Amino acid sequence: MATTSGTAPVVRHGQLAYCGRSAFLVLGMAAVLAGCSVGVPDPAAPQAIPATPTLATPTVTPGHDSAAIAARDMPFAAGEGLAAGVVVQLSDGLREAPGWTPGKQNVAGVSEYLKADGCVVSARVRANQGALAVAGDDKASTEALFQYLDPSILPTFLLPGTLRWGGETGKPAPSVEVLVFDAGAGGRSTAVYSRLFSKAGSSVYISVSCPDAASLAAARADVAARLAVVPPSD
Repeated sequence: MATTSGTAPVVRHGQLAYCGRSAFLVLGMAAVLAGCSVGVPDPAAPQAIPATPTLATPTVTPGHDSAAIAARDMPFAAGEGLAAGVVVQLSDGLREAPGWTPGKQNVAGVSEYLKADGCVVSARVRANQGALAVAGDDKASTEALFQYLDPSILPTFLLPGTLRWGGETGKPAPSVEVLVFDAGAGGRSTAVYSRLFSKAGSSVYISVSCPDAASLAAARADVAARLAVVPPSD
């Protein structure tokens, strides 16, 4: 969800608090597994961005067509097409999904969604991610973000994945390429999605934590259908 910006989640600037290295990514967004408090500081100037309740219509600025970018898939290689410093966001569409209710919203930059079966989704957007960005390479930038969160997570541990790239819920939409880390801690099954947009200087980070693999699969399907990455508007 990632991220390097704003009202940081229980952050101590320049310091990373661990509650067990292996559980960090599972807990990093909402400390949902072991009840520990985890801080994820930004190496630059932390500033979290709240989830956006509606999918904003991109605008057009000279030399940069946001609407055209929003209408196409956003693979890693296309990240350079974004405007510098224009923040990518996340929708809050999961709050309307059957079986889900909103939990804490925009608390230290994190929005949480709860399901009756015990699943928890935590979503976060960060700006000012330049300290982690690898110029011209969103995939390497995203790998660097994961390693910043936990140095034991090597690039080979990360799997390719996609989320919605804007669009209306229930209708076809372009996709955005992300990296996914599958983990387990405290008896729970967890998947973490992230993408650092190096040119835009922002990142998205989503943690999905469930009691077991079956409920995780269902929760991931809901996230894929409802929790869209929102293309930036200038």
